[in-house]
Amino acid sequence: MRINTSLTPQKLQRKINRLWELSAAKIRSLESYDASKGSPVFTVRGKYTARGWTEWTQGFQYGSAILQHDATGTVPPEHFRNKIATLMAPHVSHFGVHDHGFNNVSTYGNLLRLMNEGRIPEHSWERNCYEVALKVSGAVQARRWTKIAGGGGFIYSFNGPHSLFVDSIRSLRSLAVAHKLGHVLMEENDRRISLFDRLKQHAIAIATYNVRADGGVAHEAIFNVNDGNFRCPNSQQGWSPFTTWTRGLAWAMLGFAEQLEFLRAIGNTEVVPVVLKTAKLTCDFYIEQATASDGIPYWDTGAPNLHKLGNWQKKPADPYNDHEPVDSSAAAIAAQGLLRLGRYLGGSPESRVRSPKSSGSRPRTQDSGHKYWQAGLTVLNTLLDEPYLSTDARHQGLILHSVYHRPNNWDYIPRGRKVPCGESSMWGDYHAREAVLYVQRMANNQPYLTFWA
Repeated sequence: MRINTSLTPQKLQRKINRLWELSAAKIRSLESYDASKGSPVFTVRGKYTARGWTEWTQGFQYGSAILQHDATGTVPPEHFRNKIATLMAPHVSHFGVHDHGFNNVSTYGNLLRLMNEGRIPEHSWERNCYEVALKVSGAVQARRWTKIAGGGGFIYSFNGPHSLFVDSIRSLRSLAVAHKLGHVLMEENDRRISLFDRLKQHAIAIATYNVRADGGVAHEAIFNVNDGNFRCPNSQQGWSPFTTWTRGLAWAMLGFAEQLEFLRAIGNTEVVPVVLKTAKLTCDFYIEQATASDGIPYWDTGAPNLHKLGNWQKKPADPYNDHEPVDSSAAAIAAQGLLRLGRYLGGSPESRVRSPKSSGSRPRTQDSGHKYWQAGLTVLNTLLDEPYLSTDARHQGLILHSVYHRPNNWDYIPRGRKVPCGESSMWGDYHAREAVLYVQRMANNQPYLTFWA
């Protein structure tokens, strides 16, 4: 990646304002979406459609409306509060998925945060509703547990108790919020299980079994459920177990960076070395090996026809090429991971101002933090322009050129094209909005955006 060191949050403000203007219309266009057909997942010819697999994207739909209200006030709170109250309850007690951090923290968590910040009215019963939903969600997520030989364990994926998905690192948000609210998982004979202990064990498992020494990731780690031993890497949505599916990489970048911030906030340093090492490994891999020069990755670092693009890392990504699709949703997720890790290490402008002055050079961690911070702004700067920002009022998506499941050929290929392009995903749009809100708050000296506030 060619990192633009001159970018600042303030310099992105004009592009940010434009995104929110476009975003408001996209959100309104989904108000009439028929939820009985399943949650909106990705667009086909510019219209959001469902895709039967698991219900993991509805929280992003209503979470996007919350973020729009947070940023601009253009979406009335009654719109998303009523929808969440009516439609989101099954997600709270959904025992069949590992996606609680996606659905419930994006909705109930954001609502609780807005109430804590005084952005929506304080109502004790409403607050209690949000807190109970988040507590139950965290406990239900922690209940999906497989023990590992030698100690520890992990939250298993919807594939079954043998399966550890790298993207589940962001589901730890549900355990973190529930723990901070004072909740525990109650098992047989009233055995109390710490949600924080399971959070730590799951993070260590992903760092150990899904993240390689060079920072690349395997989408899935397979275990023998009879004895808890690790068997092999695997991939569901990537090209192979030994290449890196870039959206899985992005989930790891953001998930580990957020957990670093959470651990610091609660004053726990026990697993910080493992989490910090993994956050840096994955972010370094993204910068050095996974992206084109403008910070946008193709869908997998080992995609079979990537070589036909020549020296693709030295030039901007081409979403309209004939060989392999890019994945803008991976970029939207990764941007926030880079920004959060950069700030954690003292690389953002406001964190450098807070650091005590010394007669020597800047601390090495601050220098590396600056690299990650500027890399995150570089990625976001690319996404906030065409051809990624969707300016067509007829297109319901916000960020173009996202892919869902390339091996299964689920993504729409326009007539005359050879690979998917021009479409959006609910998770890509949500995470673009979340990253933009994060930077906007930094630019305006507003309260720092966290998932647990």
